[in-house]
Amino acid sequence: PLALEEVRMLVELFYLPYHHGPQAQHLLEHLRWLRANSPSVGVPAPDGCGGTQWRGRARSFQLLCAQTCRLHSRFVRSAGRELLYDLHPYLWDIRNMLLAASAFILWLGCQSITDPVLLGGDAEPWARRGGLFGELQALLPVGNSCDLFYHPPPLFPSSQQYVLRPLQPSDQAGLRQQLSHGPAPAGRLLGSFLSLSPEYTFVLEDESGPCGYAAGALCAEGFLQQRDSSWLPATRHKYPQDLGVGGPALGQEALLFFHAELPAVPLPVLRRFPSLVQLGTAPQVLDTGATRSLAICLLSALRANG
Repeated sequence: PLALEEVRMLVELFYLPYHHGPQAQHLLEHLRWLRANSPSVGVPAPDGCGGTQWRGRARSFQLLCAQTCRLHSRFVRSAGRELLYDLHPYLWDIRNMLLAASAFILWLGCQSITDPVLLGGDAEPWARRGGLFGELQALLPVGNSCDLFYHPPPLFPSSQQYVLRPLQPSDQAGLRQQLSHGPAPAGRLLGSFLSLSPEYTFVLEDESGPCGYAAGALCAEGFLQQRDSSWLPATRHKYPQDLGVGGPALGQEALLFFHAELPAVPLPVLRRFPSLVQLGTAPQVLDTGATRSLAICLLSALRANG
């Protein structure tokens, strides 16, 4: 059964529509402070609020997010069926939002942006919901992408725990080593992002390891030009077209992709939609909330830079 502290946290997350319990209030306070004082978004920190203090509060925020995600998993395993189906949609929403917020704060802490666009709340009031979920939503610079926040919960609640975080150098080295064994589908999907835009790549993990990713490019026009002028020729040289002769069909398909002429994106489209996003999950990820968190986190990171 749930421990007393877990029941207390559950109550504090959904105390009153505009009044939260202490732990929920700490979540909001940490997120507001970290966003306003981030060394990476060009907002000057007050005197005495250096990088050490920012990282300390970021760790406290990460810990609260992790506790809430564990609470969701424990609640699904422990609650009676009637209580579970009554309260699960609300706790599932909060879990998904905190997965995205936690990864976004981690991303802010490892950026070195010199002149970004300040984070702004430009969403229409009707796009936001009430309670703690709505206040957390307002603190992420995801803007008017309100469709991301209105997905129904799964019919069969899952206790699977997920971790969402930015791509780390160790991940990149491992992925590059994996891709170097041949032009696998992963190389086709992620190779250009790992080379040209690794700072906008996020990894989703379950208990067995990485199970999803979101990758983006802030300036799609420049990204596609670099891909076509430098990354693709280098990849074609590394994997000549006759390399896959007699090999598995999947490898041949990847080779054909690298050596085919990729369709050009019309300039009006690039001017109207300046960034590029790509997202994928493994077949075992049946929880749409985790995939939605990937999208929210990547869009927040792109919008934080304008």
